[in-house]
Amino acid sequence: MNQAALFFPATHSKPFPDVLKEVQTYLSGKYSTLMSHRPEEQKQQIIAYMSQYLTDHRLHVPGLTFDELIDRLYAEMVEYSFLTRYLFSKEVEEININGFNDVKISYTDGRIVPADEQFASPEHAVDVIRRLLHQSGMILDYSQPIVRGHLANNIRITAFGSPVTDKDKGIAASIRIINPQKLAREDFIQNETATAEMLDFLSLCLRYGLSMCVTGATGSGKTTLMSWLLSTIPYDKRIFTIENGCREFDLVVIDDEGHVLNNVVHTVTRSSEDPRQNIDQEKLLEFALTANPDVICVGEMKSAEAFAAQESARTGHTVITTTHANSCLATYYRMVTLCTQKYEMNDNTLYNLVTEAFPLVLFVKKLEDNTRRIMEITECCILPDGTRDIRTLYRFAVHATREEAGKIKIEGAYEKVNGISPGLQKRLLENGLPLHQLQSLLKDGELL
Repeated sequence: MNQAALFFPATHSKPFPDVLKEVQTYLSGKYSTLMSHRPEEQKQQIIAYMSQYLTDHRLHVPGLTFDELIDRLYAEMVEYSFLTRYLFSKEVEEININGFNDVKISYTDGRIVPADEQFASPEHAVDVIRRLLHQSGMILDYSQPIVRGHLANNIRITAFGSPVTDKDKGIAASIRIINPQKLAREDFIQNETATAEMLDFLSLCLRYGLSMCVTGATGSGKTTLMSWLLSTIPYDKRIFTIENGCREFDLVVIDDEGHVLNNVVHTVTRSSEDPRQNIDQEKLLEFALTANPDVICVGEMKSAEAFAAQESARTGHTVITTTHANSCLATYYRMVTLCTQKYEMNDNTLYNLVTEAFPLVLFVKKLEDNTRRIMEITECCILPDGTRDIRTLYRFAVHATREEAGKIKIEGAYEKVNGISPGLQKRLLENGLPLHQLQSLLKDGELL
């Protein structure tokens, strides 16, 4: 509790916007005296000035204590208004702004509810989102009404302003917080995203050199799942990540003494108006191949980098990536489409290339009841005559969909359909997988 508030009781009650405007005007003349370059010290200086002004003028806002008023003023002036507490909450995974007076919060448990507060005006909403985008050097204005940026390594922002959106709405935006809870193996099991056997299978396959693609729609949990898979790689193996625009992965492990335990290189693309200075995922992938990687992670295949990714996977590198598709089978056709952005090749030839490059595909989906499931894991078997056989290894079988208290409930169970093919068994053994662990990957009754 601020001690000054005990001795100088507030006597002038005003609405919050009026107090905010007064304090902003007062502090604008004090910024030159804020000498500290340390964020925490500067914060304390700003709060001290605010406290002094409020007590000197005995200002009060109905419904707020002195400390609550200070916190709210600081959030409005220096941080990101009421969004601040959602942006850094471990329980929030997405903030969707449909207009200045319509903000919805998506929680990790599946709830989607209106925010406790709304922006005061369309201009207020625009100001806060511009402040967020400023952190990544992006500018939202009439000439650039659609902008993508980031606030931190795991917070992505897509904003739409006037004239793309209605001026009286102020702004529309989607702010995604990637894996706010740093989900572990036990969390995926408890949330029924997958079984322990499925997770161990995927982890072993990646560890012993099988390239794979995680596919699904936006918000299905692809990046979160891939982040966990990469975290299971032994510390002596070098991981090289490539991401588009902003970094979501944070795989570096540091002990209590500050020593880095694992072996990770994180890279991101850089856009430039000069094409010669542009660094896209394809170029990063090209240089990654000369950086002695054991595992290469391409955050998302969405353009010509798909061709380079499949080439890398077919030439002995372990590659894990994501893309948007509606099923495991559709993933390969999506890859073919992306590859044609680089080279005009026969579709059948490209299909043969991508199926050889990525023998494993896992399809994840956010269901109607807001649960996230690995719906299917498939292996592409290359038969002796060169034809391809996409066989299901695991799947989530939906048994029933019912409604309880106005909410949808989907019932189902995971099934192990097939074990891996002899060809994949051979590759894993050659890559060092112990024989007893290989046995666990086979369906009961199958032989090595």
